[in-house]
Amino acid sequence: MQSATYVGKPIPRKEDLRFLTGRGRYIDDISIPRMLYAAFLRSPFAHARITSIDVSGALQNGAVAAFTGEELNKMCGGIHVDVPRGRRGFVVKPLAEGKVRYVGEPVAVVVANDPYTARDALEYISVDYERLEPVVDPLEASRPGAPVIHDDFPDNVCFTRKRVYGDAEAAFREADRVVDVQLRIQRLVPAAMECRGVVAVFDEGVGYLRIWATKQFPHDFRSWTAEALGIPESKIQVIAPDIGGAFGSKLEHYPEDVVIPLLAKLLGRPIKWIETRSENFHTTTHGRGTAAWVEAAVKSDGRLLGVRARILTDLGAYPYFSTIQVPEGIVGMLPGCYKLKGLEAEVTGVFTNKVPTAAYRGAGRPEASYIIERTMDRIARELGIDPAEVRRRNFIRPDEFPYETITGHKYDSGNYEQALNKALEIVGYEELRRKQSELRAVGKLLGIGISSYIEVCNFAPTPAIVSVEKDGRVKVISGTLPHGQGEETAFAQIAADALGVDIKDVDVIFGDTSLIGWGPGTAGSWTLASGGNAVLQASMKVREKILRLAAHMLEARPEDLELVDGKARVKGVPEKSVTIKEVAALAYDPSALPAGMEPGLSAEAGYSPQLTYPFGTHVAVVEIDTETGRVEVKRLVLVDDCGRVVNPLLVEGQVIGGAVQALAQALYEEAFYDSDGNLVNSNFGDYLIPTAVEIPEILTERTETPAPNPLGAKGVGEAATIGLTQAVVNAVEDALAPLGVRVVDTPLTPYQIWRIIREKPVKPA
Repeated sequence: MQSATYVGKPIPRKEDLRFLTGRGRYIDDISIPRMLYAAFLRSPFAHARITSIDVSGALQNGAVAAFTGEELNKMCGGIHVDVPRGRRGFVVKPLAEGKVRYVGEPVAVVVANDPYTARDALEYISVDYERLEPVVDPLEASRPGAPVIHDDFPDNVCFTRKRVYGDAEAAFREADRVVDVQLRIQRLVPAAMECRGVVAVFDEGVGYLRIWATKQFPHDFRSWTAEALGIPESKIQVIAPDIGGAFGSKLEHYPEDVVIPLLAKLLGRPIKWIETRSENFHTTTHGRGTAAWVEAAVKSDGRLLGVRARILTDLGAYPYFSTIQVPEGIVGMLPGCYKLKGLEAEVTGVFTNKVPTAAYRGAGRPEASYIIERTMDRIARELGIDPAEVRRRNFIRPDEFPYETITGHKYDSGNYEQALNKALEIVGYEELRRKQSELRAVGKLLGIGISSYIEVCNFAPTPAIVSVEKDGRVKVISGTLPHGQGEETAFAQIAADALGVDIKDVDVIFGDTSLIGWGPGTAGSWTLASGGNAVLQASMKVREKILRLAAHMLEARPEDLELVDGKARVKGVPEKSVTIKEVAALAYDPSALPAGMEPGLSAEAGYSPQLTYPFGTHVAVVEIDTETGRVEVKRLVLVDDCGRVVNPLLVEGQVIGGAVQALAQALYEEAFYDSDGNLVNSNFGDYLIPTAVEIPEILTERTETPAPNPLGAKGVGEAATIGLTQAVVNAVEDALAPLGVRVVDTPLTPYQIWRIIREKPVKPA
């Protein structure tokens, strides 16, 4: 392949023109004649029995149709999830039947001629509840005598997994000291710009179901819908239009996803449901919700020998597709960037009377990174060693790659100390430490926090179809899709370079199951690392055919040609050339094709990835006002290594966006439930999402350690949420170190800091 014209360059996003001019096509832009609108009646209680429900009032006040769970659940299957405890199947019913288990759980659905009438009709549904005692704290829920949420799980424990790697007992015997760390990572609301939505239309004549949905996994959604409704998968088309953010929250199979297609089939008319922002807070999955108790076996020089960890996760009321996968994924990445002799970890997933948790930007890797990086800082503090030096003494060295961790992950490539040194140099670490000592002498609290993280991504095989159309334009169809990451541009860059055409002549199409037979959708930072490699492979197949056809036209050998500026030309003789359009005209003319060559210029490729392991070091500098507890973030420096970069602008956007979410987790956001199971802060007035006013300057830099794949790309979509949160929390604890206190809970709001400062300090160990 010739030198890149586009790959590696900061090309502005192709898709932004339509987004910035209001010409994007989102789920609520879908309008079909004779469309009906659905609205859901939701439980006001976190835990209650439904003793009676009557929807006749809704039918008398504008509803075209209304259904309870008892009626509708008989007509379809539910949401099927395997749970580890005995590998039993767990079925979540589309509408609650007999019992509700969280505030917001749907108990009935109405359909009307417009969305306002549908919502008004909900007021006329009569439901009698027998209130039951809820339990919202996972630790309390797992104790004997707690209210039982599911009869099949009388202890409310969905699963417990204990894993032992290496020789942890020997590691602890060899240790000079055991460092204890207790952590709590709060629940978070993903709060994507666009809420969820589903539009469905059923063609009774051919038995064909077409669905538009805000889905990260359109092909999986098609499979789930086929299973729930008993419709052949080949007779279902799922289209994911422009998606305004997701962060994991739009990959699940939700109750509404079953109900809306079923209603379209039952009523013979198109049905639309658009989630309100209040519903989004109450019913779309939350993220995180983990507590950990850690013991670290260390030598007096700071070398980490072994770790014991007990991890408790809040699953909420039901397991969805990724609810169990997330906590199960924490343990594998607990070693982080470091070498361990032994690891014991127990993970327990507990049901509570809250909306389910599931994947949220990083999905288990942020939790793992948070646990190990907070532990590394605590080791440094208790041993009196600089936290940067503790990390250096434990890093996997560059000459040890590829490196298999104690948990079985095979890290592909890396240079962790290089990223650490670069971040420290940019932030001015030595000078900051001197300044910190001076400020402490006069009673001011400055803190510096470090996080050296590693993540794993590129989990999913991905297909792509690349074709040169008869008019010479290039069409790329991918089995993955973006929800804001910018792959329309990145994939166009890859195809344009491979085929030697102008990027303006490349059209990229995502999210339509009728155009490509399979695909993993988007998650786990695999969209570019896996999907981009599939586009490259398919493009190279098309390139080969272009060269063979052009060689026939130019009476030359394919190896003597190059593709440049939309032409196939003889190397060194640029005037001897044919345009890609001329080659395409020949390709689609069967009568003129050379013998033995099939018509068309199209190729499909399926890329089967190796796992990749992006890494980096993030540094945060904070100052704390002891009177108010306010944390002022003075500097954030993020050095990331995501392998070779296709588009630096996209990488920077992903890193900065993730950094804002990480900062929010550290200092602002928490889905807070009261003891009755009510989400107290269920709107943007109460739920503290930081705005541009709260965000400091974020300095981003990179190192480049290519992955062993054709593009050399590793993935970057979740990097900052995996790496930065604990850097900020470590900085706060570092600032508070003179007071001898430990930080356990997040977010570190002004009140939380004020309370920590005023509580009786604990003695430093």
